[in-house]
Amino acid sequence: MRIITGKYKGRHFDVPRTFKARPTTDFAKENIFNVLNGYIDFEGLSALDLFAGTGSISLELLSRGCSQVVSIEADRDHAAFIRQCLQKLGDNHVAVIRADVFRYLKTCRQQFDFIFADPPYALDKLPEIPSLVLNNDVLKTDGIFVLEHGKHNDFSANEYFKEHRTYGSVNFSIFRKP
Repeated sequence: MRIITGKYKGRHFDVPRTFKARPTTDFAKENIFNVLNGYIDFEGLSALDLFAGTGSISLELLSRGCSQVVSIEADRDHAAFIRQCLQKLGDNHVAVIRADVFRYLKTCRQQFDFIFADPPYALDKLPEIPSLVLNNDVLKTDGIFVLEHGKHNDFSANEYFKEHRTYGSVNFSIFRKP
């Protein structure tokens, strides 16, 4: 796993082979962040990384200048791995919370400028995620929400949907809350 750009550009972290999570590929991550640069400047923003997995997106957001990143990951080993990566960077601007994403979204009282979600593609409740994020006041006005998903999901009917991008087998839907 590699950080693409920013103050930690080029830093590598070896993901244990026993992990169930699949980090977003460098190719897909680089391309979606290039697209996002047209929507948002990450410097000083607050960001939420749902289904954080290996922490790849959290570390990228931190490297790009987010002042606060909250990573939600249910798996104990994955959360511990993210904390280890942060220790290696010597940066404490990421809060790693072990929690179920759906419960967290229902009880979260904080708002974020940017939210990224990378759930397991086969997750039954995946289609519910945009509504939970966009209707529970978790995303600030004019905030951006990105959902990574498989090819069988289509969110274009959502009123906040902006665009869909595909990079290999990785699909991203981008939403903006006016």
